[in-house]
Amino acid sequence: MHLLWLKTELLHPIDKGGKIRTYQMLKHLKAHHRVTYLTLDDGTAAADAPARAAEYCHELVRVPFAPPAKGSVAFFADLARNVVSPLPYAVARYRSTPMREAIRTAVRTGAVDLVVCDFLTPSINIPDDLGVPVLLFQHNVEAAIWQRHTAVASNPVRKAYMREQWRRMKRFEQRECRRVDHVVAVSDADRTTFEREYGVTSVSAVATGVDTDYFQPSPERARHPDQLVFTGSMDWMPNEDGIGWFVREVLPIVRASLPHTQLSIVGRNPTPAVSALADVAPGVRVTGTVPDIRPYLEEAAVVLVPLRVGGGTRLKIFEAMAMECPIVSTTIGAEGLPVADGEDIRIADSAADFAAATVALLRNPPEAARMGAAAAAQVRQRFGWERVTADFGAACEATLERWHGREAQRRAPSAVGA
Repeated sequence: MHLLWLKTELLHPIDKGGKIRTYQMLKHLKAHHRVTYLTLDDGTAAADAPARAAEYCHELVRVPFAPPAKGSVAFFADLARNVVSPLPYAVARYRSTPMREAIRTAVRTGAVDLVVCDFLTPSINIPDDLGVPVLLFQHNVEAAIWQRHTAVASNPVRKAYMREQWRRMKRFEQRECRRVDHVVAVSDADRTTFEREYGVTSVSAVATGVDTDYFQPSPERARHPDQLVFTGSMDWMPNEDGIGWFVREVLPIVRASLPHTQLSIVGRNPTPAVSALADVAPGVRVTGTVPDIRPYLEEAAVVLVPLRVGGGTRLKIFEAMAMECPIVSTTIGAEGLPVADGEDIRIADSAADFAAATVALLRNPPEAARMGAAAAAQVRQRFGWERVTADFGAACEATLERWHGREAQRRAPSAVGA
């Protein structure tokens, strides 16, 4: 197959979950299929990003893109204009006539078999009349993220804004999921949501994967008995909300039992609110971008996933599992993953329960080690990227086959009449 892969960013640096998932998928798909990667390019990617695209595609098409910088006067003007738009701002900001035309040109001249829209946002630029099937790769149920932002917002103005964005996102997401030929979700839970809430009839689930060769604990690893670790992109709102909740509501309860507990917040681009958490309580460290998260996972006595907002599946959990880390997560944090509370992870949602689960693992290193070993065995057996990508490739091939079948049926009456 010749896949035209649509994205809103170049992949390098590969520093967040969505990029990791896309990179690993494409790297393996490229070995069996021709891949053209067509993306918006706002100039913020790494200097070597265009050259390194050869790692995951055969052809690269970049469409220049200049959205207003977050926090700028132009950004707030853009937000103001969006007040009267039916589109959620998270989608509307990626509308690009040049990208739409580039998609048409690529399909017309490149013998494309299937268009893959990676995340919901590029779909705003996909024409209706391409003449080839379109598969939408949904890393999340996007509307669910905005619904959860609405639920946890305490400021009335923010809550009202989030509620309106949730309403717009749900309407747009439903329309796009029903417009394309097939939807791939990243979990059975998300697949069920697309079917039940959106009425999508052609949808399948392909699990999240993990690089099991890269994420392996070193023989000389040494866990620090008082060390908690949180990893993630720290400019993503669900991560900012989750770790803020943990530091303010959960950590004081943990320290009431174990006063020497330390916390490392590890991840790129911490917002001012995240950076300020280092001043909220002693022993909280905000690292910012790090070249390799494995040393931090190796020293963790417990890895935390205290998310109250989000969707899709958490690559950070599979990475920690592969590193044999004991994990405490909220239900939302582990949503969609094949994990069982008490077997390979601990699940807790209230501040008191989350603290109790964390303290229990800190106090019982043998149980923490058992849980980490069970988690690692599961991901290594079932969720390596090669296996996961084979499932995605099969979904692409099935979508193309069904589309050709429908096209043959559509043309059959005219052929008989002729």
